[in-house]
Amino acid sequence: MASLIFLTHPEVVIDPDQPITEWPLNSTGRARMERFVDLLADRTITAVHASTERKARDGAAIVAERLNLPYATHEGLGENDRSSTGFIAPPEFWAVVRDFFGRPHESIRGWERAIDAQARIVTAVSRILREDQTSGDIVIVSHGAVGCLLTAHLQTVEIGRESRPQHPGGGCFIVIDRDTVTLTQNWRAIEDGFGD
Repeated sequence: MASLIFLTHPEVVIDPDQPITEWPLNSTGRARMERFVDLLADRTITAVHASTERKARDGAAIVAERLNLPYATHEGLGENDRSSTGFIAPPEFWAVVRDFFGRPHESIRGWERAIDAQARIVTAVSRILREDQTSGDIVIVSHGAVGCLLTAHLQTVEIGRESRPQHPGGGCFIVIDRDTVTLTQNWRAIEDGFGD
């Protein structure tokens, strides 16, 4: 049974002077990505995909280089469009995120609506599953909100009611059956490894 392993990128360099889409992984995030690749040793990974944002590309590159694979990028896997506000520092940021998930049919401060982001993400993942001609496991490196919106779709629940990653730095993953496109493992942090 081949799987799609969807991973949220781990810790990044937060630089308010740079576009959020260009933030790289920091040293902790890079080390956690190396640990994630170690977890893949017993699996047959045949494809790696990522969003076009730097932090996701950094993570995908670590996986791809260690496994001697190329990786592909997809705009549809990008984080919800927050360009209307740019960087918002916590705790205000988390309040806006709560509104984003709590009112998915509304644009919060000009952000992309959650319902639109979800449709874009589901389309991107469906396209990868449909077009990828390999037969093994696929790894996708993307973002936290992307993962939550995808999970809501997979769990057939309203946006905001889905299960969520618990690690504050990201670096959490779910496992999806490639054939049935159903969730076979709920969110786990890299450090927790794969379930039995």
